[in-house]
Amino acid sequence: MNNLDGKRIAVGGFMHETNTFQPQKTTYADFAEAGDRQPLVRGQGVLEKFEGMNQSIAGALGVFRPAGAALFPLLWTSTTPAGYVTKDAFERIVAMMLEDLRLALPLDAVYLSLHGAMVCEHLEDPEGELLERIRAIVGPDVPIAVSLDLHSNTTPKMFAASDAMVSYCTYPHVDMADTGVKAGQLLREMLLRARRPEKAFRQLPYLIPLAWQCSTIEPSKSIYAFADSLLSQSVASTSFTPGFPAADIHDCGPAVFAYGWDREATVHAADALYGAVLDAEPQYAGKLYRPDEAVLEAMRRSQESSRAVLLADTQDNPGAGGSADTVGLLAALLRHHAERAVLGVLHDPLAARAAHSVGLGRTLTIGIGAKSGAWGEKPIEREWTVERLGDGRMTCRGPMMTGWVLALGPMALLSCAGVRVAVSSKKVQAMDQELFRHLGIEPKAERIVALKSSVHFRADFEPIASDVLVVESPGAMVADPAKLAFTRLRRGVRINPLGPEFAT
Repeated sequence: MNNLDGKRIAVGGFMHETNTFQPQKTTYADFAEAGDRQPLVRGQGVLEKFEGMNQSIAGALGVFRPAGAALFPLLWTSTTPAGYVTKDAFERIVAMMLEDLRLALPLDAVYLSLHGAMVCEHLEDPEGELLERIRAIVGPDVPIAVSLDLHSNTTPKMFAASDAMVSYCTYPHVDMADTGVKAGQLLREMLLRARRPEKAFRQLPYLIPLAWQCSTIEPSKSIYAFADSLLSQSVASTSFTPGFPAADIHDCGPAVFAYGWDREATVHAADALYGAVLDAEPQYAGKLYRPDEAVLEAMRRSQESSRAVLLADTQDNPGAGGSADTVGLLAALLRHHAERAVLGVLHDPLAARAAHSVGLGRTLTIGIGAKSGAWGEKPIEREWTVERLGDGRMTCRGPMMTGWVLALGPMALLSCAGVRVAVSSKKVQAMDQELFRHLGIEPKAERIVALKSSVHFRADFEPIASDVLVVESPGAMVADPAKLAFTRLRRGVRINPLGPEFAT
């Protein structure tokens, strides 16, 4: 049905999740090069690269194309979470985006795929800044719709500068493309109705640890179900973004927001969702295991089940700014002589290259991991056997990363005393089993699978596992926000559930 026939819609995306407590800056080169996601793409490629992928922009394009819209591509870019995005990177990318936006004028609408948790050297709220710059160009009457990551630290500025924002509602993010569909449908409805929706926004007064934001467990499971139950002919969209707690900014933390065609109903939906999240505060906690405790418990449980025990190395999650090279959990696996245990994916380009140099089946004495030099760790020097080698090129098939093409550089599977380690040249969160199969490992055949991830691993790995233990081993993604050295957080926010208020 060509109900958008001739409507001129600009589409693009700029996504980064910034851990401000991680020292490694995120540069323009990080966005421009391929790694665990598509490199920067500009122009026609924006309309072609994401076909069949679980990406929000793919979902939105799937709404606009059949409806007959005339699409004007800007750019799309994303890169692995790390520290502050440099001023140079942000301004170069935004300059390209705005140049293409001006060339596309006049426009009937704008759709953007944003993350919501980017922080720059010079801007606390770069997404809000970007939306304001776009608004200044397209004018007050052109609707702007945005899809957001679930971990967005959604700000009042972002809310004010856009007409609709729709966030993922699953963590692991299996609904990225679906979220793009929802945002696209809401934008289409705005164009058909020739009006903007009513909207309401609320920020929550406490931070939620990343590992317990998972939507397959309580309380988020029930909260997202409740958010969905609030939808009606009057309420078009409800979102809950639990936030990304490793961001030292004023607006860090959870938020809820709603859009609809009736003011009273929309405000009521936002208030009800706010109340549900507020009531759930005591439930947002869980047990964290120390490395030795986790390994011993995993060894015990693995004897009672034919399925793998998963260890989430949550604080070294590269998907949240971790270096992916800490060795606290690996050392514990070796210390306790764990059998049929595999850890991945360890970021160590030097070890990967060394393994390729000596060759398959050979041994080398080398220190692996801990190249970032943080937390007083040192590489684990052992005699490692090179069991498998890989070029790091693969297409993911799990429910979250469906269709993602990875280019991780040389990879190797190294083994020592029954423990195997998947090593890569570029950082990647362990979100898909293909990362192990690429090196000849079938995860479901292992007793213990240790993963550099907080929650995303659950989408593809949890169905093969008997248990999941969350491990508090060294890393930049501190599991308990109360242990983070905030300086900019707004006064009165509780820095973990039921915890102390930020007061400085």
